[in-house]
Amino acid sequence: MEVVNLFDRLKYIEEVAFLTEKEWGLWHSEEEFQMKVKKKMERMLENRDNPYYAKLLLLQEDVLIGFISIFPKDGEERTDLTPWYSTMYVKKDYRGKGYSKLLNAAILREAKRRGFSRIYLKSSLENYYEKFGAIYMETLQNSEKLYFIDL
Repeated sequence: MEVVNLFDRLKYIEEVAFLTEKEWGLWHSEEEFQMKVKKKMERMLENRDNPYYAKLLLLQEDVLIGFISIFPKDGEERTDLTPWYSTMYVKKDYRGKGYSKLLNAAILREAKRRGFSRIYLKSSLENYYEKFGAIYMETLQNSEKLYFIDL
């Protein structure tokens, strides 16, 4: 099991974009879905040198298990806060095996390595991110809870 930077393993970029769009995207046709996957890949590459952007992959040999990100912003609420812990994703066949803990630890190390002292996240999950050290700040207008993690 290893955690690597997407930009060191670009062969996974299409799969990551596909899974991201399937999990969080809004689309109405296969054509629109494919267009959004392509745009997502382009945005990832555009952010390659952005210190407020990271995409870490969890691999088992050459199989993508999951990924997690740091974004400069996450949505339109609280754009005054940065950076954001976002898109923790583990493929369904691998859930319940502790892989989210590995991804969480990796993204927090990466955020600290980049010089951040705090990272923000939002979620509608109940009592999930607290186990990773997240502290509740407020409930956003969209009903998601806003948290921070001190590094």
